Amino acid sequence: MRYLGMSLGMAMVLGYCAAFGTLMPPIFNGQFFTMVIGTRSGLVVLTGIAVCLIGIVVAGVAGVSKEREMSEEQKKVAIKEFSLQKGILVATFSGVMSACFSYGLAGDPIKQLTLKHGTANLWQGLPVLVVVLLGGFTTNFVWCLALNIRNKTGHEYFSSNPHDSNPSRDQATTIETAIDAPSEEMAEHLPYAKTSPVRAPMFPNCLFCALAGTTWYFQFFFYTMGETQMGVYKFSSWTLHMASIIIFSTLWGIGLHEWRGASARTLRLLALAIAVLVGSTIIVGYGNYLGTLGASQ
Repeated sequence: MRYLGMSLGMAMVLGYCAAFGTLMPPIFNGQFFTMVIGTRSGLVVLTGIAVCLIGIVVAGVAGVSKEREMSEEQKKVAIKEFSLQKGILVATFSGVMSACFSYGLAGDPIKQLTLKHGTANLWQGLPVLVVVLLGGFTTNFVWCLALNIRNKTGHEYFSSNPHDSNPSRDQATTIETAIDAPSEEMAEHLPYAKTSPVRAPMFPNCLFCALAGTTWYFQFFFYTMGETQMGVYKFSSWTLHMASIIIFSTLWGIGLHEWRGASARTLRLLALAIAVLVGSTIIVGYGNYLGTLGASQ
């Protein structure tokens, strides 16, 4: 999102994530040629996944079209660090690696164990989240701790006062709130830079962090519930999840004016991408419905 914006960035990352996260589990488990390709319902689900990928490609084409049409100034207004090349590289790496989350959510041994101890079928995936999310917490905690030690910023979690031993950074913080992008000459002659430090709003920061974390967690809370209702093709729930995120992130991108200045042709491509993604969720859902009816025979 840093280099491509919310619409295109999420579309590309989650496109890779949807493809690898959906198809690799059945391939790895030896079910792809029997349960997927070998059945009518499986082929419908596979078609839905293919349609999803087509929608993601169309979203990418819309992004490239936007990149070609808009001037550098227009790009920077919507996305300050816009860079198609950097964005594609980061999105490719992030998307493929993020697909590992799908492997973790499978967690069948944990699910079987919790069912054995009386957990209702609808809640069987929740214990898996404890293990999977612990991995993400650990890596982020270690990295943040390393940055806190290196930059000597750990005290900022508990104090709203800026770091007194680093006046240049305090000065930059104060200046950025006073004027827009000052030159170094201007910054050196601002008298209030050292006497008017900006205090961090600690309570709102902590509150919104907690709200963001809770909201983010609920997507997987409901995901694990829905997966129990997907029947034999529960792996396809990952496609539905990714497609839904792409659809809503694209709508948010439109709301944040990331596509302002794009031509009518580019906006039509973007609308087509959303329509195709919505269609893919319907196809995947129909394939799962056929599976529950035994229509694959």
